[in-house]
Order: sequence, then C-alpha cells, then structure tokens
Amino acid sequence: MKKIIVILLLFCVQITVAQEAEIKKSIAAFFEGLHTADTLKIKSVCKDLILQSVSEKNGMIKLHNEPIDEFYKSIASIPKTMKIEERLLDYKIQVDGAMAHVWTPYEFYINGKLSHKGVNSFQLFKDGETWKIIYIIDTRRK
Repeated sequence: MKKIIVILLLFCVQITVAQEAEIKKSIAAFFEGLHTADTLKIKSVCKDLILQSVSEKNGMIKLHNEPIDEFYKSIASIPKTMKIEERLLDYKIQVDGAMAHVWTPYEFYINGKLSHKGVNSFQLFKDGETWKIIYIIDTRRK
C-alpha cells in the first residue's frame, strides 16, 4: 500500500513539474519577444491580453491601464540601439486545471543600467496545448 501511495505522489509531482515548465516556457517566450521587439512572438503566447501597472511616485500610488495595441506599438518602436532586459528573479506558480497564476519579482535594465524593479503577476489559461497569458499587472519602483 505504501508503494502505491509513493508512486501516486511521484506521479502527481511529475505532472506539476511538467505543467510549471510549460507555463515558464510561455512566459520566457513573452520576454524573448519583449527583449527583441518581436511582437509576433509575444502574440504567440498571449490571448486577449490586459495590461496594468502599479507605480509609486512621490508617495502616490497610481494604477495605469495600457491598451494592448499601444503596448505592441511601443514594443515595435524600441530603437535598435536600445537594449532592454527584464530579469526575472524567481517564479511562484499556482495551477488549478486550465488556469495558472505566476508571481515573478524582476529587475528591468535599459542599456545595462537598472531602470526599475518590481513584481509581475501573470494570469494564464491553457488553450489547447499552450499556456496563454491573458492578464499582466506589475509594480514599478526605483
């Protein structure tokens, strides 16, 4: 009986690890697209994306909604001379069926210099075989 329980537990852990790897793959593709200004790559892992950010300036907290079309235009218009890099410091992943939430602290660099840091919160759903990002909100602070 103990062997069966151990085997079942190992099987569940293996499924969870595989799901988390697929989720990380979608988020990695999003950031590969961001870093190379490749909106098609970003779109390949997004579906009806909603973007928001929470910023802190002079003690004031502000919620900003970014229309998806503006986001794609801003990514496509990044000058080739500007190198942007968002470094994800950790992943905390929660999954329930076809829905996932991912919490990723990050640091954002422009031309090798730290611009800001914060936390991303992603909502994803499994669309067939691919995890698609449907919502992103992040915090931004110096």
